[in-house]
Amino acid sequence: MRRLSIVLLACVLSFAAAAPAAALPTLPDPATAPVDGDVVRGFDPPELDWLPGHRGVDLAVAPGAVVRAAASGTVTFAGSIAGRGVIVVSHGSVRTTYEPVAPTTAVGQRVTVGSPLGSVQAGHAGCPAEACLHWGLREGEEYLDPLLMLTAQVSEVRLLPAGSRELTAGRIRERATGPAVSPRTGAALLSPVTGPVTSPFGMRVDPITGTWRLHSGTDFGAPCGSPIRAAAAGVVRSVAWHPSYGNRLVLEHGQTGGSRLTTAYNHATGYIVEPGRRVAAGQVIGSVGTTGDSTGCHLHFMVYADDRLADPMEYLTRQ
Repeated sequence: MRRLSIVLLACVLSFAAAAPAAALPTLPDPATAPVDGDVVRGFDPPELDWLPGHRGVDLAVAPGAVVRAAASGTVTFAGSIAGRGVIVVSHGSVRTTYEPVAPTTAVGQRVTVGSPLGSVQAGHAGCPAEACLHWGLREGEEYLDPLLMLTAQVSEVRLLPAGSRELTAGRIRERATGPAVSPRTGAALLSPVTGPVTSPFGMRVDPITGTWRLHSGTDFGAPCGSPIRAAAAGVVRSVAWHPSYGNRLVLEHGQTGGSRLTTAYNHATGYIVEPGRRVAAGQVIGSVGTTGDSTGCHLHFMVYADDRLADPMEYLTRQ
């Protein structure tokens, strides 16, 4: 997030020191921070379960700020515990918790990453701001640092210690993309815009933050207002505002060439299709813009193969 100025690498390295890479929990991906706010208190679990500690992270926000699902999942609790509004979302092997929150969702509801869950309430103990969201992550009965979810996605990594680039680049990319994805026959996508590649997928120095991080898609340079076209036939999963990606649209394409493909279109001026709409390959869905964290008019195009980030250029039809 724009103001989530935190050292995410520290939580990766500390976790890796405590367990081998094979022991890393299976975290949902893609994932995002549930609110756009600074971390004012980090993860500090107790050595023993019954001792005091901080079993999540606190994010400073304004009262009433919208809380969004950090990843896709199912709401398993939405109610009050000890006078605090609490929401729990299951993501399979792990679950996320959000409090204090006034829920706008219900138990059993299926949510996608970024879906609204409720609004932040004031009164969180120890919060130095007007209000704080306490965000937690659990695997079974074990508490985990929820910032690990952002290192899994890596699009939110901001700060890295000096001298760590070579070590980190390979580990972050492996975590983001999983095993190398080889496009299969029939998985070709159409170019979503007419314009040159201005920044490819891969590790780079972020032009806004000046930090070394994974560029999670391919940037195409095009004038604002240029048409954005669906890279393949599919169904619009979501159209929403994202603090970093600006106006963002996600398309589900189903099984294509042996992989379940999803594409995402970011920084647009706007879109002309709504969630649930079926679109054809090459159909105009919106227009190029420079919303969110952007330095100029362009389209940031992302591809997910079986829910893992992939290099879009490996899938685009060579024309």
